[in-house]
Amino acid sequence: MIEQLLKKPHMVRRVLVLILSVFMMGVGVAILDQLGFGTDPCSVLNLGVSRMIGWSFGNYQLLFNVVLILLILLMKEPGRIGLGTLANMVLVGYSADFSTWVINMIHPLAHETLLVKLIVFVPTILMFLVAVAFYMVVDLGVAPYDAIPQIIAGRTKWNFTKVRVVWDVSATVIGFAVGGTIGAVTIIRGFFLGPVITAIAKKFQPWFE
Repeated sequence: MIEQLLKKPHMVRRVLVLILSVFMMGVGVAILDQLGFGTDPCSVLNLGVSRMIGWSFGNYQLLFNVVLILLILLMKEPGRIGLGTLANMVLVGYSADFSTWVINMIHPLAHETLLVKLIVFVPTILMFLVAVAFYMVVDLGVAPYDAIPQIIAGRTKWNFTKVRVVWDVSATVIGFAVGGTIGAVTIIRGFFLGPVITAIAKKFQPWFE
């Protein structure tokens, strides 16, 4: 992590974009969850389990990520952990909790009409995809959830795409089984996140070089 701070150019810019991106990811998770259109596989799992055990999403997400960080360290892969890893494990869950509280205080979305939900959904999923893309482009480390399949693929020589699909499907199935919501977001994220990351990287990568 210290090496990141010393060697990467434009670190102030990278960190500011990282924090904003992670915060907006949490906002996106909160809104998408209220709309009932599902979230990303990791959030489906953690939202489902947190509700089942009666914890806040932020508290359970933090515990879940701490366990994954310990696994990464046990696998002797400390290089996978960076500022982005820590920001993701702490801020996404708590920014989602804060956003849910604000939404419920102002105007809950869960019981809105389908038309209103769709109107809110379109800009929210775009915001979420762009936030994830910027999170990846600043290159300060990946989420613990994302690091595990990378390590498995690297150590076993299994195809990364297949490992990631199994990883995501497993998280989604478990999350759904314990009360998480799956829906359009899971599908849209799978098909469009890659192209959005590519587009953001092509246009904004020079900001960080």
